[in-house]
Amino acid sequence: MRVPCKLSCPDNVRVGVALWLGCGFAAFLLARLIPLGRGGWAAELALTLTAALLLGTVATALDFGGWREPDWRAGLFAVFGSFAAAGALRAVQSRKPTGGRP
Repeated sequence: MRVPCKLSCPDNVRVGVALWLGCGFAAFLLARLIPLGRGGWAAELALTLTAALLLGTVATALDFGGWREPDWRAGLFAVFGSFAAAGALRAVQSRKPTGGRP
């Protein structure tokens, strides 16, 4: 059940955004456990956090929580999307040219 927070509620200012970033960091840590295609950590961290913020914003537009209210659906949306973005980054980085002429 959601309980709306008034603008005067100082303790819940950015809880939703913190949830998204936490889920992005969890996706980063989970991706770092998988050794296949592991590259530089800085690009992967930046991508997972950016994807988590973007997907959290999309989840807010789809009414899965919001800036000020944490919602488990927005968290799942952010963590799975960030993990997919890390996988896509690794797939692009590990592309090797096949035999034959370029």
